[in-house]
Amino acid sequence: MEWIIKGIISRVESKDYYVLSLPDHLEIRCSLKGKFKKSFNLKKDKLYHTDIAVVGDLVEFELNADETGVIKEILNRKNYLSRKAPRIRGASYRGERLEQIIAANIDEVFIVTSILEPAFNNKTVDRFLVATESSRIKSNLIINKIDLDPNKTYSKWSSLYRSIGYYTLETSIITGHNVDTIKKLIRNKKVLFWGPSGVGKSSILNEIYPELNLKIASISTSTMKGKHTTVTSRLFFMEDETYIIDTPGVREIDPYGIKKEDLGHFFPEFNNFINACRFNTCTHNHEPGCAVLRAVQDSLIPEVRYESYLRILNTIEDDINF
Repeated sequence: MEWIIKGIISRVESKDYYVLSLPDHLEIRCSLKGKFKKSFNLKKDKLYHTDIAVVGDLVEFELNADETGVIKEILNRKNYLSRKAPRIRGASYRGERLEQIIAANIDEVFIVTSILEPAFNNKTVDRFLVATESSRIKSNLIINKIDLDPNKTYSKWSSLYRSIGYYTLETSIITGHNVDTIKKLIRNKKVLFWGPSGVGKSSILNEIYPELNLKIASISTSTMKGKHTTVTSRLFFMEDETYIIDTPGVREIDPYGIKKEDLGHFFPEFNNFINACRFNTCTHNHEPGCAVLRAVQDSLIPEVRYESYLRILNTIEDDINF
């Protein structure tokens, strides 16, 4: 008799081996049943994806005599978060970048940035937000290291993103400001922490759960940018049914699979104006009768956000618009 057990992928060791987290806090190493690789290899669009199973996937597995397992089924995902894979991962026959899936079945994403060391970059933040918006996952913004900013320049950015509708927190590990608030927000949820390298993401998680003991990134003195410490995404099962997905620091973030005419839908402040554009395929760039452009001119849409929109628009490959 086969005993089928459910678990959540907590770490991907390779395309053949995965570590699963079980409800009793145990972990088990599993291989992937050959049918998945065979099915994956037969798909015509296989080159658009880089992973078969990912962190956060709920799977069914069979236990082996040696206390390892074999994944029999990957259950349907309620959502997943992805980005364009770095160029070193390859490109498809049409020239598009591959899709790299970060994690699956996420309740909320916490995008972590810092006000200094490294300096706050709103255009990078906006790229993260577009990626989460296009995945239809609730996103929150954490602006960390406010202890380095006695003039409180971070407050203008907090106000901007709150006005758009994003839950935004200013934090400091040095003073402990708002750390307890984050712990309350993530309780009983499966949450993903995402952001650039060196912004203090792992430090925040270590402060909330010291038992994680995550490696802390340092700052390059030559570039003032963060260095990578976390190598792959990893899921941790904490108390109260809380799951935390820690991700590698990101230096390049391009949202995946968005058409030029759809990008505006992932900027929430555009929503009140998009339907008033003259053309339903309006890219809100140069078209006559564009209600979004008019709203920017009338200061109804923040100009810095519109500038971010144009930068992302210019990085979308033309041939992805099939």
